[in-house]
Amino acid sequence: MIKYVITEHALFQMQRRGISESDLRSVIEKPERTEEVRPGRMVLQSKIASGKPQKTYLVRVIIDFQKPIPEVVTVYRTSKIDKYGGRE
Repeated sequence: MIKYVITEHALFQMQRRGISESDLRSVIEKPERTEEVRPGRMVLQSKIASGKPQKTYLVRVIIDFQKPIPEVVTVYRTSKIDKYGGRE
């Protein structure tokens, strides 16, 4: 498990978007896909089922690895799995 800090912005977005810290941790620990968007900044993503009835979403976590302790910049979920390369 990597050590990371969740920024205030990311915490606010998690609360607003209904994303749990356990879902965030799951994506960070075992991402299904990673992408460098610029030097030191990565997008980690995984499919996660949530809601009632359950629906599969792609949870995307943007992390800045250039900080002494990596910072979660923001996190969101999307149903547009194909758009972000979530289908294998």
